[in-house]
Amino acid sequence: MGRWGIAHIFASFNNIIITVTDLTGAETIARCSGGMVTKSAKDEGAPYTAMKVAQNVAEIIREKGIDKVNVKIRGQGGNKGATPGRGAQAAIRALVRSGLRIGKIEDVTPIPHDGCRKKGGRRGRRI
Repeated sequence: MGRWGIAHIFASFNNIIITVTDLTGAETIARCSGGMVTKSAKDEGAPYTAMKVAQNVAEIIREKGIDKVNVKIRGQGGNKGATPGRGAQAAIRALVRSGLRIGKIEDVTPIPHDGCRKKGGRRGRRI
């Protein structure tokens, strides 16, 4: 019987970061980001990069004896966009393809209950 871990996927529109921790969330077992697998900055948030990041992480945690993960997806949140970036879907798909069993998938994007003011001023961003 394999061990469980938690895959924290942070997917903004400019980057993707996947961190796998133990079930308490205290100890990091593996982590990888878009900048670690691609040279060009504009590709850091792309689905292909997300797939590569997920494959790297899956490889590392496989060696350490984890074969089941619960997934927590997070967008930027706060007073920025609440939707996860383009890479989130690709990352989950890659984790499944690499042979990991997935328990539950939940969205943990922080949602403000009337927090800070959005940037851009009173009339919004003018181009």
